[in-house]
Amino acid sequence: MQDGSTDQLIFGVADLISRLSQTLELLPGDLVFTGTPPGVGAGMDPKRFLVAGETLTTEIEGIGAIVQRFHAA
Repeated sequence: MQDGSTDQLIFGVADLISRLSQTLELLPGDLVFTGTPPGVGAGMDPKRFLVAGETLTTEIEGIGAIVQRFHAA
C-alpha cells in the first residue's frame, strides 16, 4: 500500500548518516530505517493497520529485498 524512496525524506541520506554516526558506530551491513512513506494506515479513512498473515517488503534498489511476514502475538 505504501511506496516511497529516499528522495521523499525530509533530511538527505548523507545528513542522516552523518547525524547517526555522531551518536553510534555504523557497521557494514547495518540498515537504517527512516520512517514511513506517504500512505500511512493511521491517516487513512478508515484507518488501516497490518494484520496477521500480511507481509512487509523492504527493498534497496540494486541490492535486494527483505520480506517480513506478520503473525499474531
